[in-house]
Amino acid sequence: MQSSKTKSSESGGKRAENNLARHNAPSEAAGLYIVATPIGNARDITLRGLDVLGSCDLIAAEDTRVTAKLMAIYGISKPLTPYNDHNAVRERPRLLARVAGGARLALVSDAGTPLISDPGYKLVREALAKGLSVHAIPGPSAALTALTLAGLPTNRFLFAGFLPSKQGERRRTLEEVRGVAASLIFFEAGRRIAEALADMHSVLGDRDAAVARELTKLHEEVRRGSLGSLASEFATQPPPKGEITVVVAPPIASTPDVARADALLEKAMAYMPLSAAADLISTALDFPKRAIYERALSLKTKL
Repeated sequence: MQSSKTKSSESGGKRAENNLARHNAPSEAAGLYIVATPIGNARDITLRGLDVLGSCDLIAAEDTRVTAKLMAIYGISKPLTPYNDHNAVRERPRLLARVAGGARLALVSDAGTPLISDPGYKLVREALAKGLSVHAIPGPSAALTALTLAGLPTNRFLFAGFLPSKQGERRRTLEEVRGVAASLIFFEAGRRIAEALADMHSVLGDRDAAVARELTKLHEEVRRGSLGSLASEFATQPPPKGEITVVVAPPIASTPDVARADALLEKAMAYMPLSAAADLISTALDFPKRAIYERALSLKTKL
């Protein structure tokens, strides 16, 4: 005969299992589901991600061939349709019409979290504009994985996506983020990594950085060092294979030489408007424009 304590324990265990099953049950609601997929290791997909892929009506994939391989690994058979930069304008109305009609649509990219450097955000934006439900199924991200492995500050970071392929445009983009007080994250192609690192070194200075490739895969590699040393290293080797993520440390904060700034501002304001003088001196000293502008205002009240 079972004791009351044993019966109570078994009953509690069954309730816990039932609660867990209800909590993890695939959603039956119509809507758009943004599903993160592995960036390398197929085992990194979440249980919830598998639930959604297994219960949806249609999967919109960046490349259906890539997604079909993941589906085959987990024995999931669902209709696949391509959604990428080439057909997004044509496919968006059709996909949203399916959702409006009660379908559960899963959006996936080739690897990682959709909407990061792909056209998915336009699908989400139009779905929200039409009052359709949108659900995020979080999971792997190459940008965050590289950031956690880089050994660089993580309290503030900027994901800058892919740099332009042409050097002039690439350098202009780097100039735009040079003063951002945060770790910088870039995606880059193997064939351009040496050139990109050289431009980063030239524009951003010799900051600490990390170059990560093949993350979560068999040949995962993370190289850490200064931008100068990394640029030299990659320049002397064949272009690496695989997806590459570069993480660059924030700029080292400099303390303005207030006395020098004030002296230069006084001279400049004698010949030009305050704003123009502040622009000139902030550029000359490589100091934040706002700080120099405030110094200029303070000086003007004393002159």
